[in-house]
Amino acid sequence: MKSASQKKKPRAVRRAFTLRLKPKSFAKYKHYHDNIWPELVREIEACGIAQITTFENNLQLFLYSEIYDKKAWDKLWSSKIHDEWAKRMEPLMQFRPDGKVDAGPLREIFHLETAVGKPKKKGAAKSK
Repeated sequence: MKSASQKKKPRAVRRAFTLRLKPKSFAKYKHYHDNIWPELVREIEACGIAQITTFENNLQLFLYSEIYDKKAWDKLWSSKIHDEWAKRMEPLMQFRPDGKVDAGPLREIFHLETAVGKPKKKGAAKSK
């Protein structure tokens, strides 16, 4: 029987989106995200989102996430706290007519994991 520490962790699903900021809105967008609401973080976690990373290139944003529920983003985007967050983001970001962020999903075409950062097995032979 496997111990709790030996149980296999569920496999993360990687999701990515592109988003667009309105001109001159980056500083305020970054400020909000540097000061994210604790209740929003709790909702993100409750929806099954393990991590979110955002990259920027001028007005173009690239958001990468790892989720443990394929419907995690749908759950978050339909939550009350996200609706409040979206109200703060609305002046900064491009939105669709339905009031949701204008996000374009990206399709994963390549992924590579190496042994770097993974724990080494005890007693493994060292190569010279």
